Amino acid sequence: MVGTAHRNTGVEGVEGGVGLTALMVAAARAIETHRHDSLARDVYAEHFVLAAPASAGWPVRIQQVPDGDANPLWGRFARYFGLRTRVLDDFLLQSVHAGGARQVVLLGAGLDSRAFRLDWPCGCVIFEVDREGVLAFKRKVLGGLSATPKAARVPIPIDLRADWVGALTDAGFDAAAPSVWLAEGLLFYLPGAAETYLIDTVDRLSTGGSALAFEVKLDKDLLEFSDSPLYTSTKHQIGIDLLNLFDGEPRPDSAGDLAGKGWSTSVHTPFDFTRRHGRGPLPEPSDALAGNRWVFANKPRP
Repeated sequence: MVGTAHRNTGVEGVEGGVGLTALMVAAARAIETHRHDSLARDVYAEHFVLAAPASAGWPVRIQQVPDGDANPLWGRFARYFGLRTRVLDDFLLQSVHAGGARQVVLLGAGLDSRAFRLDWPCGCVIFEVDREGVLAFKRKVLGGLSATPKAARVPIPIDLRADWVGALTDAGFDAAAPSVWLAEGLLFYLPGAAETYLIDTVDRLSTGGSALAFEVKLDKDLLEFSDSPLYTSTKHQIGIDLLNLFDGEPRPDSAGDLAGKGWSTSVHTPFDFTRRHGRGPLPEPSDALAGNRWVFANKPRP
């Protein structure tokens, strides 16, 4: 259902649970932005971090971290999020510029500021689907900055457990036109059945020429990584227990399901892109990132 407890709060939507992870990723984007060898720039990210009481004391520059890049959270993990931002930025821009789609749907948009910071072609519409409290907080922060989107932006304040399809359609989404979908940092918080429903729904709403990117974890037992520096540092430094937030049941083969529906798919580890860009995390022993996969899918035109 729609999170009515977050109505018009302006901050509570990001103050706990999965909402708090949006602030963590924003802090990572802020740190990445200020690096001399930045892979992605998000000038709005630090403003989100500083505006929420829960994160106001977090670093937004690597120089603010006493042990710098040796810090598992603000070093390696933050660099992971910076790399992910760059890779998904590239995917979205390629899909609209080369693929011709003009509808972009951000599922679980969180504090995504792509509507404001990427150069979209004329006619693009960015639909941002997330809980009302999250979007209210984002509206408050960006409004205070007088930020102007670079494409038509349509916030859709609804929980993905509610009728988000109806809300998306009511907001002007056209299932007969090509679309680009993004589920960034979303699916591993959902039960397997919810992931399958979401992927099936995206397929149903996508005509030929559409594209989709999403992130999954293939680990069979996430608790094997309970001592991982990434997870322990996140819990101890900022109070986010990711393993408790992740859904622990077996994951569906969403990439395989899409391929069975006729989509062309490619599945990559984050390390593939670290090697491509020359920056980002590399594999480590007993690595909590080893099971992460970034999936890119395209639905062929008839």
